[in-house]
Amino acid sequence: MSAKQQTEKEVLPEEQVVEGELLEAEVKETGEEAGEQSAARPEESTEQQESSDIDAHQQEIEHLKTQAQESLDKAIRAQAELDNVRKRTLRDVENAHKYALEKFVNELLPVMDSMELGINAAESADEKSNLKEGMDLTLKMFRDALEKFGVVEVESLGVKFDPEKHEAVSMQELEGAEAGTVGAVLQKGYTLNDRLIRPAMVVVAK
Repeated sequence: MSAKQQTEKEVLPEEQVVEGELLEAEVKETGEEAGEQSAARPEESTEQQESSDIDAHQQEIEHLKTQAQESLDKAIRAQAELDNVRKRTLRDVENAHKYALEKFVNELLPVMDSMELGINAAESADEKSNLKEGMDLTLKMFRDALEKFGVVEVESLGVKFDPEKHEAVSMQELEGAEAGTVGAVLQKGYTLNDRLIRPAMVVVAK
């Protein structure tokens, strides 16, 4: 074997070694790239999930904004309606105070007319009896008008003295009157719907 042949024989294994190392390097690099790709896929999946969550949150925020605006509109309308009701109520109360006596006045006007007619008739009347009848009729009309509105005369004469309804002016010995009862009425008392508006001024028998 010549020296040249010996040299070629020695070189061949070294080339094969180099080729083997290159193949191993390529395989390793390929494996690393595959690992990098496989590692990149979970990151891409995570980013997509995060993007989907952000979209969902934004939609929820928009929905909540819409609900809040609707609630605000309802509250504004309710407040406006409440203000209108309050204004109407105040107006009705004011009118009630202003015209509360309208019916009462309408009932008293015929009484006034009757009194005027009685006075005019008295100027030319010769008989006092006719004048008295006219005044009695007017007084009855007046009492009826008061009773329609709950004004009632306090019962006094001959009943037991009641300090809640009667005001004693004096005490006297009165013939035929029992002690502690009302023997005379100086001024009549009245109640309005069962509430005393003026006590009767009376003389109490002793």
